[in-house]
Amino acid sequence: MKVQRFESAEVLKCEGHAEVKAAGEISASVSGLLDVIDTFDRPGDASCAATFAGADAYADGCEDKPMKRIPKAGVYAAAGVFRARAEWSIFEAKAMGPNVGVAATASLASGAGAFVKAELASASASAGPFKATVGLSAETGASISPLHVEAKLLGTGFSIGKK
Repeated sequence: MKVQRFESAEVLKCEGHAEVKAAGEISASVSGLLDVIDTFDRPGDASCAATFAGADAYADGCEDKPMKRIPKAGVYAAAGVFRARAEWSIFEAKAMGPNVGVAATASLASGAGAFVKAELASASASAGPFKATVGLSAETGASISPLHVEAKLLGTGFSIGKK
């Protein structure tokens, strides 16, 4: 269920007809509502890094611990300059500078997907199923769940159904 969506004008055109856009989004999602089951008792945490790089793989689920109740698995790698993040219970806020990342995930809450993302800057805040994001990025990948299908190539693509 989408609450509101807005996009700003085109910012930069690259050769090969790829477009990079600045965008903002305010949304509410079914998967975000299910994630509340995983995060309602998450302890508070905050971090800030001038530079960051990392990669990991995970497989969690069916444990009575925060972030491990809903079965999910994935792999990811990311690197960038500046990342600040704070989280507590169902609330989360994040700001990031220039970064790149790749991820492949599967979850009972949000389906399966694989994406590559390059980002100049972003800021986001969420409270349970509600999320607000603003940033400048280009993303390529696809995802599928029982409620939606999405595909993007350099930030341009389609989404069908409820996220």
